[in-house]
Amino acid sequence: QVQLVESGGGLVQAGASLRLSCVASGRTFNEYYVDWFRQAPGKEREFIAGTGWIGDSQYYADSAKGRFTISKEFTKATVYLQIDNLKPEDTAVYYCAANRVAGIRSTARVAYWGNGTLVTVSS
Repeated sequence: QVQLVESGGGLVQAGASLRLSCVASGRTFNEYYVDWFRQAPGKEREFIAGTGWIGDSQYYADSAKGRFTISKEFTKATVYLQIDNLKPEDTAVYYCAANRVAGIRSTARVAYWGNGTLVTVSS
């Protein structure tokens, strides 16, 4: 079992940066990859980026390359999502997810979800 808790969202001005955190726990948490998704009002859930716990391998949605950076600290069981130059279009609930499969870039094989953290970007 894996539990995931996101934090770091809030209300920010356009152009600001945020670093979101996802803390994983549970006996088997390190057997999963961790992905970040977001869901804006009226939109479907969208993949952003993912990572494994070991090594430097990361994978991104094409649309996320540039302003989004995923990283992790294994000793803290925490995965981060850095978002730079936030835009109003980034307003969404951001979720992390535990996935048995690396690089699938969709919700199809997600095993566990966090409850999300809300990012609101004002202009």
